[in-house]
Amino acid sequence: MNTTGPLTIALVMATPGTGWGGMEKHTADLAAALSERGHKVHLLAHKAYSHRFAESVQVHSLPVQLDRRNPWLKHRLRRALKSITPDIVHAQGNKAASLVGSIPRTSGNRSTRILGTLHGTKSSHRAFNQLDGVIGVSREIESAVNHPNKRLIYNGLKDKEPDSPDPNPGFPIPRERPLLLAAGRLEPVKQFDRLIRAWAQSASPGTLVILGDGSQRSQLESLISQSGAGDRILLPGHEPRVLPWLKAATACIISSSREGFPYIMVEALRAECPVLSTPVSGVRDFLPDSAIASSDSVEDIADLVTANLGVGDSTPGSLSARFQSSFQRAAEQLSLETMVSKTEHFYRELLGANATGR
Repeated sequence: MNTTGPLTIALVMATPGTGWGGMEKHTADLAAALSERGHKVHLLAHKAYSHRFAESVQVHSLPVQLDRRNPWLKHRLRRALKSITPDIVHAQGNKAASLVGSIPRTSGNRSTRILGTLHGTKSSHRAFNQLDGVIGVSREIESAVNHPNKRLIYNGLKDKEPDSPDPNPGFPIPRERPLLLAAGRLEPVKQFDRLIRAWAQSASPGTLVILGDGSQRSQLESLISQSGAGDRILLPGHEPRVLPWLKAATACIISSSREGFPYIMVEALRAECPVLSTPVSGVRDFLPDSAIASSDSVEDIADLVTANLGVGDSTPGSLSARFQSSFQRAAEQLSLETMVSKTEHFYRELLGANATGR
């Protein structure tokens, strides 16, 4: 078994090629960083993602838009893995874990170790029971998995290059403060409709900006015009340069009904921007209790905003002061370097131990 030298790693991602979210970003960042460390990295995924990955990553197209039980998909996966003979097969998400778990290790590299990363809470995690190891991206997710060989590894971001200038955002940043920032796909799971209603109900002055695009844009625009706070809510569209906004914002807010481990929280804390959130997975590990809503209801989100951004004693300066320990912990634990090092160490552990059996 290869336990010390460069590894051959096959990352399997089974999303259908129609979107780009946290799991896809995680996989692209991990693939590029592993390749930079000298490993031979292969990506098995939908062909639509080919241009999103580093040139050093060899991409193998799979028809993952098909059902996970589809025999043609399984055949293509089995053929690709046989040609690669990887030391590590790393599945990203439930569907990928189900696919790689169904491939018998009867050909190619018999010492291959198979693991999966669970990016969100599911009703069943049975697909991961067949694997040699499991990674959970938050404490809640890791605790929910019943597997003898599991690890908690947070998502991380690459450190900004020193002295590199921040690009200007495509849309002018408002001057009014407080400035509350939300960012993400304009889709139901993000619950931006509740955030808009909550902002209108809250006692906070200032401006709410929601960066992103998606299927709910027209619905949200109508809601904003009906909210009575339309002059204090902006919907600029997709903004690839989020960092200048985070540096300018009084706080960032997450209004989602569910998240695995929110990348926007990682980005915000690394930029030393306070984060307010609904009680989704991962936030309790890094945010103070006063920054987490009791639920994801409109009323509780409004109460959260009022308590942290409303008039009175809760000034932006005092809000930032309450987050100093969060900023420090994020700097220590939420870097890409830490994420990749822990993942690589887990690979070595799996290769150095006997398979747990399937």
